[in-house]
Amino acid sequence: MTNQSNVSAGDAVQNLSQDSAQLIGETSTWISRNGIDILIAGAFGAVIVLILLGVRSLGCRLLARREEGDLHWRTIFARTLAKTSLFFIVMCAAELVGEHAATPPAVLRAIHFLFVISATVQAAIWARELILGFVEHRVGGGAEHSTLGSAVGIIRLLVSIALFAVALIVILDNLGVNVTGLVAGLGIGGIAIGLAAQGIFSDLFAALAIIFDKPFRKGDTIQFDTMVGTVEQIGLKTTRVRSLQGEQVVISNTKLLEARLHNYALFERRRIVMTFGLVYQTQPDVLARIGAEVREIVEARDMATFDRCHAYQFGASSIDYEFIFHVETSDMDVAMQVRQDIMIGIMKRFADMGVEFAYPTQTTFTAAPDGRLVMPYADPVRAS
Repeated sequence: MTNQSNVSAGDAVQNLSQDSAQLIGETSTWISRNGIDILIAGAFGAVIVLILLGVRSLGCRLLARREEGDLHWRTIFARTLAKTSLFFIVMCAAELVGEHAATPPAVLRAIHFLFVISATVQAAIWARELILGFVEHRVGGGAEHSTLGSAVGIIRLLVSIALFAVALIVILDNLGVNVTGLVAGLGIGGIAIGLAAQGIFSDLFAALAIIFDKPFRKGDTIQFDTMVGTVEQIGLKTTRVRSLQGEQVVISNTKLLEARLHNYALFERRRIVMTFGLVYQTQPDVLARIGAEVREIVEARDMATFDRCHAYQFGASSIDYEFIFHVETSDMDVAMQVRQDIMIGIMKRFADMGVEFAYPTQTTFTAAPDGRLVMPYADPVRAS
């Protein structure tokens, strides 16, 4: 058995040596007989290499001129072009001109094999840059400045593993290796890992949803269920929120996205609704002027936009008005200051007009036995 193995190994080495010698001999003969054709093909190949190098250089120049934090699609494509390898450029040129110089079949097979390897790896690199560029574009900045930088790092790792695994399978398939078992094994292994870590992946995908959908960011004031607080940190699995009472609330990303969220940081302006009542002794013509007077007060205040002001009901002890205006800011402190200024302005204007605000009152009428209304109190004039 040992002798047979040694003989087989010796035969393999001898065959490899013979093939190598034959390839060298064919290459020498080819070069000697087709020198001019080889030079012409080499010239065309050099032109192709220079063109591809120029394209890569253009990507590098665009990338160098980009501003800090710029992640537009032009920058993403420039970064992708800049990742083009020199080996791929050379093999691409060799593949294009190889058949135009009466190249021996063995040399053509070697060129094609190397081109397939370089093109597969280069395609994986390009796809990785495009996908990661899209992710960072959706995040809104570089991963190092993002509150979800760790999540972006995990995405980069997963994308790299997936793309280069596919590239490896393609290369092995071109080598003639049966990859069916390898693909099946990878699929079964992926399913097993997914079932074992479905909770972790659920929160990870929730973190991805936060990246792409952006329901909130760090520093936003949000409300979920009955809890209101400020987002302090967004992690891979959990989000930490500082409540109004001061304690830190930690909630999983999955549970947080399942709840109904209110993001108070996305206010563009605040709508203020107020009601006030005037006494019934106010004259009708004065009541008709109230809306115009209130409009004038609101329009005189910066950042305030009048909506409407109307009397809407006869109350128990007042004529009630509903008054609505908008404050053109998301800052609660500014909105409250504008509201206060408008309230004080209304009080001053009504005082100048002699209009009185109503407060809860009740008038009692007493009837005599015959049904006549009487005032059972002393006459203040006679009492004095």
